[in-house]
Amino acid sequence: MTVLDVLSAVLVLGGSALALTAAIGVVRFPDTLARMHAATKPQVLGLLLVLAGAAIRLRGQADVGMLILTGMFTLITAPVIANRVGQLAYREQNIRNDLLTTDEMHDFAADRESGGHDPSGR
Repeated sequence: MTVLDVLSAVLVLGGSALALTAAIGVVRFPDTLARMHAATKPQVLGLLLVLAGAAIRLRGQADVGMLILTGMFTLITAPVIANRVGQLAYREQNIRNDLLTTDEMHDFAADRESGGHDPSGR
């Protein structure tokens, strides 16, 4: 076994452990915002570590390009999806206000409901 094989195994195992912690967090956390955090941050990093381990193991094959595209697509889409889920959870009041330390969406949501200016241009 070479050093690259060991590095690949460590990356894949580390990424799998992060994905496992994300899954446990989604099941155990109390509200949508906490679950969303668990579903995005460690999951994305875990996937990137697994993809990096697979790319090292495949070194030089054409499949490495597909792994890079998969990682880039995940990095681009995960924050957008998390943002939209968070906004939907807030709008539907599917959050626990007692767990919020700062409610930055309150003024924005009140302004939208009153027909005020929407900064996103919609």
